[in-house]
This record gives sequence, structure tokens and C-alpha cells, in this order.
Amino acid sequence: MLIVHYPEGLTLAEYLAKEQELVQHVQEPTLFTWIVSPTVIYGHHQSAEVEVNETYCAEHGIAVVQRKSGGGCVYADEGNLMISFVTPSTHSEQVFTDFLSLIAKALQAKGLPAVTTDHNDILVDNRKVSGWACYTCPTGTIVHGTMLYDVNLEALTKAITPTKEKLARHGVASVRQRVANIKELTDVFKNIEELREYIEQMAQ
Repeated sequence: MLIVHYPEGLTLAEYLAKEQELVQHVQEPTLFTWIVSPTVIYGHHQSAEVEVNETYCAEHGIAVVQRKSGGGCVYADEGNLMISFVTPSTHSEQVFTDFLSLIAKALQAKGLPAVTTDHNDILVDNRKVSGWACYTCPTGTIVHGTMLYDVNLEALTKAITPTKEKLARHGVASVRQRVANIKELTDVFKNIEELREYIEQMAQ
């Protein structure tokens, strides 16, 4: 797998644009990782009015961006590792399954009992540490996701507003109960850059 690097400090919208540029001419499976300032990202079929606490985000300088892929609403900041995987294959379901399995196995190799779910998440001890989405283009497939290392969970909890019904489907009463930072679960990574380097190495 090819690992590419883009400039640091771009906005989330700019990194999503990099995915679009890449998928237009991708020749082999390619991965890049990125980190952004506080941003809420909601899915293609979602409504910001329903899923996002827009008042809180405006008051705290949190950007709000809609992505082209489906899936749920997520919060990212400097404690969250964003991962993009772009491949020329248009067999998106198989690509998605295989890539999530690769990421889960990478965490397992560090002693974390990571499992994938039907909700496109990766859980450790029944708590979400990583969420994923994908979509197919005429020239390939884009898979992208989050990996919570040391995210501001208070901001995460306040910035997104899932319905009680959605939380109930996951068997929890609150967003905070459902998610966990990898930093809470293991000390094998001293910082997010060590996690980033490890994921890139495991993908090669």
C-alpha cells in the first residue's frame, strides 16, 4: 500500500478535497493520515439541524462540515487521528470490510481487543474508538474514518446531538458512555504521532 503525506494544518474540507483529487487517478491502494482543528463532520444523508449543536459549535469555534459519504455525525480535534484510504477498486463493500479488519487487527496487535461492528465502528471493550464511512466513485472507492486518541470528550459530547433512539440502538444512554480514547485504554502509544506512525507502518 502506498502512503502519501499532505501538508499539515489544512481544514477538514481541504483534506476531503485531497481524497477527491486522489481517487481521480489512483493506481494502487493509497493511505494518508491527517489531523484537524475542532470540527464536526456529518454524513451525506444527515441534517446539521438534527445532528449538530450548531450554537455550541459557533460559540466555541468548531467548524461544521458535511461529507459525501453516509454514516453518522462525528467530532474531531487535535486528539483525533483521521485516516483516508483510497483504492481503484469499486467493490466498495469488500474494500470497506477488508480495510476495517486491517485497522482492527492493527489495534489487536498492540493488545487491544478491537472488534468491528455492523454500525461501521471499531470497539474496544464495547466502547467506540474508531468510526468509518465509505463511498464509491467511478474511478475507485474512498474509505475514511476517525481514531480517538485523546479527543476532548466534553466538546464531543456537547457538539453532536444524536437522538435518544439512536443511542438506544447502541445500548447506551449518552455519547460519553459510548466512546473512549485509546489513551485511556493503553499506554503503548506515548502520543498521537506514535499512533499515526504505527497505523501507517501497519498499512504498508
